[in-house]
Amino acid sequence: MKIIQDSREQAPYAFNAPRYAGTVVEVGTLQTGDYSLHGLTDRIALERKSLSDLCGTLTAGRERFKRECERGRGLEYFALMIEASMDDVRRHNYRSQMTPQSLLQTLAAWSIRYGLHVHWCGSREGGEYMVHSLLGKFLREQQARLAALVRAHGEQEGGEAA
Repeated sequence: MKIIQDSREQAPYAFNAPRYAGTVVEVGTLQTGDYSLHGLTDRIALERKSLSDLCGTLTAGRERFKRECERGRGLEYFALMIEASMDDVRRHNYRSQMTPQSLLQTLAAWSIRYGLHVHWCGSREGGEYMVHSLLGKFLREQQARLAALVRAHGEQEGGEAA
């Protein structure tokens, strides 16, 4: 699998654990998100955030992130990978004046408004795992759809020749 990592990504994942064997990471410019798939950047984007980064994104960087979510709305799959748990938010384990309720309610509203899938990954390692897992599943789904189209086309041509 070839993952495209945005060149502006501040804390990129390495994908070098044995479970990621066969994964190639190419640095490029993505219009939306931090990670996507080679040849499918117009269909899937995953945005990675630490909890402190998320707080900044939902406060000072709010308008910029809203624009990113607008772009993500046009994709088949757009997700936010949070390197923390909801319990971290509940316990206010972050440095921001944003209340846990405000943070969670903003994400809930944006998940509806923008079709943003929110994944609480628990940690940085969990985020890396989920990014790889989601990209792999999306790629397999796209390959299965293509194979079904090829089969249908072959059956259609076979039926016309009879």
